[in-house]
Amino acid sequence: MSTLEQTAPEQTAPEQTTGARRASVPATREEVLASARRARVAAAELAVATRAIKDGALRAMADAVLDRREEILRANALDVEAAVAAATPDSLVDRLRLTASRVEAMAAGLRELAGLPDPVGTIVRGSVLPNGLELQQVRVPMGVVAIIYEARPNVTVDAAGIALKSGNAALLRGSASAHESNKVLVAILSAAAAAAGLPADAVQLVPGTDRESVTHLMTARGLVDVIIPRGGAGLIAAVVNGSTVPVIETGVGNCHVYVDATADHTMALQILVNSKARRPSVCNAAETLLVHADAAPTFVPLAVAALREAGVVVHADAAVRELVGDVPGVVPATDEDFDTEFLSLDIAAAVVPDIDAAIAHITAHGTGHTEAIVTSTLAAAQRFTARVDAAAVMVNASTAFTDGGEFGFGAEIGISTQKLHARGPMGLAELTSTKYVVTGTGQIRASS
Repeated sequence: MSTLEQTAPEQTAPEQTTGARRASVPATREEVLASARRARVAAAELAVATRAIKDGALRAMADAVLDRREEILRANALDVEAAVAAATPDSLVDRLRLTASRVEAMAAGLRELAGLPDPVGTIVRGSVLPNGLELQQVRVPMGVVAIIYEARPNVTVDAAGIALKSGNAALLRGSASAHESNKVLVAILSAAAAAAGLPADAVQLVPGTDRESVTHLMTARGLVDVIIPRGGAGLIAAVVNGSTVPVIETGVGNCHVYVDATADHTMALQILVNSKARRPSVCNAAETLLVHADAAPTFVPLAVAALREAGVVVHADAAVRELVGDVPGVVPATDEDFDTEFLSLDIAAAVVPDIDAAIAHITAHGTGHTEAIVTSTLAAAQRFTARVDAAAVMVNASTAFTDGGEFGFGAEIGISTQKLHARGPMGLAELTSTKYVVTGTGQIRASS
């Protein structure tokens, strides 16, 4: 999901950090490329590994994570201590911190992956051509998948697991702020995979914590098949703009909740508060509330009260402020607020004249992640879902449901907001490509 301290767009290589300033560990280009070469060798073995071997490795990895949880927590404590000493915001420290229950959840995620169907070898489509050739489009691994991400050591385990299950070698480049945690986690995962019969290099931590190591990774075209950035707008922009390796762009989430004229107000309040306050630091959290003018006189005061009770600061336009008056927790909205992914207990709020104005606002300010409408009118729901351009559109449901686990995909590698290859939560199938297998009985093509 998204994200932490954002990288300035002009930087060519992101140094992901929650604010903790540590001496960076340099890595030469050759060291990074050597890691990628080892990953390619491992990927060739993973591509033909049976489901039984992969699932056995995932279960072994889960057991190893639990068996060595104290070691993981000790390493994580060093990262957290450094982050706190650097005056990192509490919300970001929380994303960095591991607890016993979070370690258990990581292990549970690996076991859940082991229970999911293997996408490799799935026939996407097939037919027999008029000339008798049998045509099959089959799912195959991508090869070497690099993930560049910020903080959240649980991403290390999720990414390694989902890459392995889909037959890919994983090159993991976490933030410097989580380096101690990630070193231990990758060592544990790699050793467990090797003990289960897979290459130890199937899961690797990219050498170095300096910006140059990321640049080397992003330009390892021919060795790395795809890069997936997970983080803030700056990180994603730096990877997309600086990479010569193909990138699957996971986007920031400036998500909206639109309350239509016919919305049930009780339902709308529940959806709004859950979308915003359940976990404000993730990319599927709502960042803007839009209210139809006909519903606004009654709904806006209720919404502001509910948001304030949840600790949310409302960045309100003039129409919202006029309806609620001068109350604590309500501040004037700026133009920038409506383009902001707050990732905090803040939300922008505006009154719109009709559904088309809401759609126009979302088109102008949204990021194509998740948009929600609360309405009791089928025509409004259909208009909204047809005209809003986003990876996920919710009708009478919280934006928090845009999640690979909630969609039944198991652990996700990220939520793609692009339109090529994958869009929305990226599960196992989205980490595969396809090849065509054509079987004949001696057919040859006639001369033209």
